[in-house]
Amino acid sequence: SKLPSVRALNAAKEKGQDLVAVCSACYHVLKRVNDDMANVADIQTRANNYMGLPTPYGGETQVLHFLEVLRDRVGFDELKKKVVNPLTGRKIGAYYGCLLLRPSNVMAFDDAENPTILEDFIKAIGAEPVVYPYRNECCGGYISIKEKQQAADLCKKITDSAEGFQADCLVTACPLCKYNLSNNSPLPIVYFTELLAEALGIKEAQA
Repeated sequence: SKLPSVRALNAAKEKGQDLVAVCSACYHVLKRVNDDMANVADIQTRANNYMGLPTPYGGETQVLHFLEVLRDRVGFDELKKKVVNPLTGRKIGAYYGCLLLRPSNVMAFDDAENPTILEDFIKAIGAEPVVYPYRNECCGGYISIKEKQQAADLCKKITDSAEGFQADCLVTACPLCKYNLSNNSPLPIVYFTELLAEALGIKEAQA
């Protein structure tokens, strides 16, 4: 995963752009590779030598998750002004999982133990965020093929916890988490961009 990531990071650098991901897994890989290219001399040397870049890449590109763009560049207060279909009455649990938050010293996305960005997003689109104990725990997405029962058990802990706090659905920013949770829970699992599109009037409102 390192070399394709370095190519993408370097391409953004050459264009003078930040690199924005809407997928937590992609964001995680890009951010960690970028950190290695900035701070691990051996990895930086080997990657640059292999790719033969005219100007070596050294981690100059800023990697952002689209949620960070909404929070830090657009602003949740500004987003709230753009909402034409507020999701009033919906009780939505934020599911962070593990890839957005850890390792916290590299990801620097939010407080690894008590994140708020998804809850603030939920508030901005007019719904009520539900805070529950297992929102930062791994769902077992990476073992969902080989260890199906173990992944199902992990998902059940998460969704049971959310339902226990009266969540109507869970929102995630990771396609693998969405897939795994959706296959192992009767609780609706939605991607954060789906809720954004609905609130902005781009997607038909749910019944």
